[in-house]
Amino acid sequence: MITSSWQRDLVLLGGGHSHALVLRMLAMQADPATRITLLSLDSHTPYSGMLPGLLAGHYSWSDAHIDLRKFCSRTGVRFIVARAIGIDIEKGEVNLEGRPALPFDVLSIDIGSQPGLEDVPGARDFATLVKPIHSFYQRWQMVEKRLATANDDGKLKILLVGGGAGSVELALAMRHRSGAQRLAIKLVCGAGLLESYNSRARKTVRQHCREQGIELLENARVVQVGEQVLSTADGSKHRFDELFWCTAAVAEGWLRDTGLPCDSAGFLRVTDTLQVQGYAHIFAAGDVATQLDHPRPKAGVYAVRQAPVLAHNLLACLRGDKLREHRPQRRFLSLLSLGDKLAVADRGVFSASGSWVWRWKDRIDRKFMALFDERLPAMRAAVTTGDESMHCGGCGAKLPSKMLRSGLQQLAENYPLVIDAQQLYEDAALLELSADQRLVQSIDVLRSLVDDPWLMGRIAVLHALSDLYAMGAKPHSALASLTIPFAGPQLQQRDLQQLMSGAVEELQRAGCRLLGGHTLEGPELAMGFTVNGELSGATLAKQGLQSGDQLVLCKPLGTGVLFAAQQQGQADGRWISTAIASMLQSSAAAASLALEQGVHAATDITGFGLLGHLAEMLQGSDLQARIELSRIPVLPGVEKCFAAGIASTLQPGNIASVESLLDVPGGVIKPRHQVLFDPQTCGGLLLSVAAAQASDLLQALRSAGYAEAEIVGEVTFLADPGTAPLTIVG
Repeated sequence: MITSSWQRDLVLLGGGHSHALVLRMLAMQADPATRITLLSLDSHTPYSGMLPGLLAGHYSWSDAHIDLRKFCSRTGVRFIVARAIGIDIEKGEVNLEGRPALPFDVLSIDIGSQPGLEDVPGARDFATLVKPIHSFYQRWQMVEKRLATANDDGKLKILLVGGGAGSVELALAMRHRSGAQRLAIKLVCGAGLLESYNSRARKTVRQHCREQGIELLENARVVQVGEQVLSTADGSKHRFDELFWCTAAVAEGWLRDTGLPCDSAGFLRVTDTLQVQGYAHIFAAGDVATQLDHPRPKAGVYAVRQAPVLAHNLLACLRGDKLREHRPQRRFLSLLSLGDKLAVADRGVFSASGSWVWRWKDRIDRKFMALFDERLPAMRAAVTTGDESMHCGGCGAKLPSKMLRSGLQQLAENYPLVIDAQQLYEDAALLELSADQRLVQSIDVLRSLVDDPWLMGRIAVLHALSDLYAMGAKPHSALASLTIPFAGPQLQQRDLQQLMSGAVEELQRAGCRLLGGHTLEGPELAMGFTVNGELSGATLAKQGLQSGDQLVLCKPLGTGVLFAAQQQGQADGRWISTAIASMLQSSAAAASLALEQGVHAATDITGFGLLGHLAEMLQGSDLQARIELSRIPVLPGVEKCFAAGIASTLQPGNIASVESLLDVPGGVIKPRHQVLFDPQTCGGLLLSVAAAQASDLLQALRSAGYAEAEIVGEVTFLADPGTAPLTIVG
């Protein structure tokens, strides 16, 4: 029974502190008529307050990052990873890099800022910006690896440009992490150090820098940067191995091109209601915004304080209610980390320092991050069906193999002229149209696995085409079958456009024509394709195994359990990002290599899991397969998910389908065996090849981009008819 439907789109552009808190607040008071989408460049957003502690080694990467993908999954928000490159105000769209624009009815922008290079010649070529933080942190990790190969004086020379709190904290964190014997650190300040702080706090920081061997260059304006040398206005030159830029913030350059009003630094001009000046349906907060009547320095504390007003006003704008005004505080407490679990506090004329100040800061930071680990009520979905059970999407939504096989075999016996029993186990149907023309046909339909319809369109096409590749066929044409979720007509049109744009992109890449299709409405998004392929020359068959063959798996396993974990709000966003990247890798190149290398048999690993599809390869033969568990490639997070008792809803059915064919150590299926039954969406090919060619095939696959391809087992004769045809070792 349909209880409600979305009518409008609220898009949050950027995963900054304001938006992270807004999502938490909206989870408590969601509008059932509004679909909320978070558009972010990454699945995790760093918490700037803990970045120095991360560099110093006091926090782990997870401690210092908000998992946006997981948080959105828990709160029912659509999450899309993409890079924004513009905003079309007239069309009401966010322009994205490499994919269709995303429409909105109301837009909120919280994309932060970046250090200004101040038009210093050479800075763009040789400096690493501290923001975006993920890029800076990756560079710092590279620096840590370089420390073992220091330059002539035995130390790696680090220059940080900037005299604010951020550069001071980073310099001291680097010193604490790496020690005085390994790094020579200079802090280059264009003016004085920490000019917005009181004199007592500045004195404390200067003294601590001296004690830690950090050289301070105050009133040293940078005029040029060359390769490993920085020049200041007084004529001094300073050599460096790494240069980090942490000066005053500026905005993303493309914001000026949108036509939205910006200040002299490129930041969006907003009113006290946080609406962009002159645009009632566009809001901005955090560093990217400048309040016209109450300008303030760029600091995370202001973004945090804006969140309650922003959350209220976004809903009020959608509902036509009265908006609130935000009055930022004039002063705020600054707690500056000094690297070694010491900190200095500054507010007005007050200042204090010591380990107790660091513990104070640590409690505040951990309390803030804990807000995003709490269990929150999910925002009301657009439709409800009355069935609250959590069934998996993707290939985890298939019927179990045992049930399907039993039904089809009975039909084949009753209707032999309609159903060819010999083809029941093949990945696609082979049609002999003439002596020299053969057609391969298959169909696949997936329930939505990801929030992003553009991404889902790509995944659905790749999954369907995988059956053709498993038989060595070249894609020719396709028919689409779409189910668009119940919603307002405008939102349905948007979803259709996004879904088909993603699908057509992959069809075009495969050289496959879209001939047409069928659409309908339903309670959730689903997409399927009937695909046709042409066969010329050799064919890859599922049941061509030969004794002595090696089994080669082209891609890692684990998509089923990872997306089951995401559905339960338990998956790390990085796990899902890696799984998506694996699913988006086509099997076309693997199929071509399989044909070149003359493999004996092939199949694609999808809903029935590795052992389910391997059992189909063995069907009716006098062969057995031995799988070495330790050699099975798995996606990150899979083992943790199984250890936590998480599994796809198809997992029990997959186990039941092959349990009678299975020989495992001790006769018991253990948690470490679970990945062998995990249903895959866009899984890799499983190839059976002569032992003499296995190494060459494996090397060719890895050279073609299948980095985790592996020889996972072997095929032998079944010596005793009573022996189980599937054996797991390990």
